[in-house]
Amino acid sequence: QVQLVESGGGLVQAGDSLRLSCVASQRTFSMYAGGWFRQAPGKEREFVAGITTNSRNTYYADSVKGRFTISRDDAKTTLYLEMNSLKPEDTAVYYCATSRKYIFEADMDYWGQGTQVTVSS
Repeated sequence: QVQLVESGGGLVQAGDSLRLSCVASQRTFSMYAGGWFRQAPGKEREFVAGITTNSRNTYYADSVKGRFTISRDDAKTTLYLEMNSLKPEDTAVYYCATSRKYIFEADMDYWGQGTQVTVSS
């Protein structure tokens, strides 16, 4: 059974930074694309960032472009999300996920349980 475990969330002030980590119990992690999604209260879950195998390509939602950086360490089977210049509107539960195919929410094969990020103004 594949498990993804996120960590690094918390309560910060606007302008601060956080680094989320997602450790996967997948021996085949390197063969999977990775993604971060988030869900704010009362809203649907949305795509935040994605990374292909071998870190060949990265993708970002317009709302986080230039502030967030996704990366991966296949040796550690870990996905990261570096978040800078945080805004109150970044407040959400952040989920990591992996996909054998495309980095779309419907195509993700495995999901973490989520980690809360709260940004105060």
